[in-house]
Amino acid sequence: MAIHKIQIVDFLSVDYELIAIHTSVEDYRLSYFLNKALNIKLSKNNLNIEIETSEGKSSFNHYFYDDKENDVQWSLVENKTSIASVKTKAKSLFDDLELSVFLLPEFKKADYLLKIENIDAYFKPKEYIHKIESISQIIKSYTIDQNKLKSKHNLIF
Repeated sequence: MAIHKIQIVDFLSVDYELIAIHTSVEDYRLSYFLNKALNIKLSKNNLNIEIETSEGKSSFNHYFYDDKENDVQWSLVENKTSIASVKTKAKSLFDDLELSVFLLPEFKKADYLLKIENIDAYFKPKEYIHKIESISQIIKSYTIDQNKLKSKHNLIF
């Protein structure tokens, strides 16, 4: 009988598109604008995305829409959050600062990430980027090549 080994690499398929969004609007407003522009129904997920860093545990707001008709999942996640630094002795006013933590540290300037899962070969990200950039509050949006990411494990949610 043949033995077949399954490695974790077998499960790391790249069947999603990742779009970085630069904007200064709040996450709930961005969700509303994306819903209108892309004809989707993002809603706030009660479970935030949490990652553990050397500075502490951080939590990122998450909006989700499961398009069952097309079998596509949409996730809008903030890329930056703040955590209070843990210092026992405050020597000055500036010792107890908030630290910024990024979901994708390679893209610190991106404010939000739009992850579109279960896409097929006919998916055209340029069409979606054009629709996203038609929103007047969006400064810039672009696709991210997930094969070049060092912190792609943060995108497993």
